Amino acid sequence: MAEEKESSVLFSLNELMSLEEDRIQQEDASKAAAEQAEREAREAAERAARDAEELRLNEEEERRRSEELRRREEEARLEAIRHSEIEKGRAEAEHRAKMEALGAQQAHEAQLASLTRDKGKKRLQIAVGVVAGVLIIGGVATGVAWKRNADQQAAAQAALMEQQRQAQEELKKLQGQFATAREKESSLQASLRAAKDDAERARLQAELEAAKKATQKARGAVGRAAPASGGGGPKKPASTCNCPPGDPLCSCL
Repeated sequence: MAEEKESSVLFSLNELMSLEEDRIQQEDASKAAAEQAEREAREAAERAARDAEELRLNEEEERRRSEELRRREEEARLEAIRHSEIEKGRAEAEHRAKMEALGAQQAHEAQLASLTRDKGKKRLQIAVGVVAGVLIIGGVATGVAWKRNADQQAAAQAALMEQQRQAQEELKKLQGQFATAREKESSLQASLRAAKDDAERARLQAELEAAKKATQKARGAVGRAAPASGGGGPKKPASTCNCPPGDPLCSCL
C-alpha cells in the first residue's frame, strides 16, 4: 500500500510538472508570436511609411517637372510672339519706307511731267505765234502748214504723255504686288519660326517657297517695268545719279 501511494504521488507530481511545462511553453510561444506579430506590424508600418514618402517625393518631382515644362513652353510661346511682333513691325516699317519713297518718286515724276507739259504748251504758243506771223506776212497757205505741224507735235506730245502715264500706273501696280508678296513672305517666315510641330512646319515651308517664287516674280516684273516708266532712255549708275537727262528738279544738278 505504501508503494502504491508513493507511486500515485509521483505520478501526480509528474503530471503537474508536465502541465506546468506545457503552460510555460504555451506562454513562451504566445510571447514569441506576439513579438513576431509586433515586429511584422512595425516593419509593415515602416514599409508603408517609406512607400508613402517615396510616392510623395515622386509626385513632388513630377509636379516640379510639369511646372518647369509649362514654364519653358510659356517662355517659348512669349518669345515667339515677341519675335513675330518685331518681324511684323520691321516689315511694316520697310513697307512704309518703300511706299514713302515711291510716293516721293511719283510726285517728282508728276512735277517733271507738269513742267514738260508747260514747256510743250509754251512751244505750241510760240509755234502758233509764228504761224500767225507767217500768215500775216507770207499768206494763208504757209500759215496752214505751220498750224498742221504744230498740231502734229501737240498730238505726239500728248501720246507720249499718255504712254508715260500708263507706264507709271503699271509700275505702281507691280510695285504694290511686290510689296504684298514681301509682306506675305515675311509673315510666313515668322509663322515658320513659331511653328510647334513638324507637320505645321512642313506646310508653312511649302507656302514660304511658293511666296518666295511669287516675290521673285514680282521683283522681276517691277525691274522690267521700271525702264519703261522712265521713258526708255539710258540710265546712269545708281551710285552717281538716277535723274533723267534735263530734269530741272534733279538734286544731282
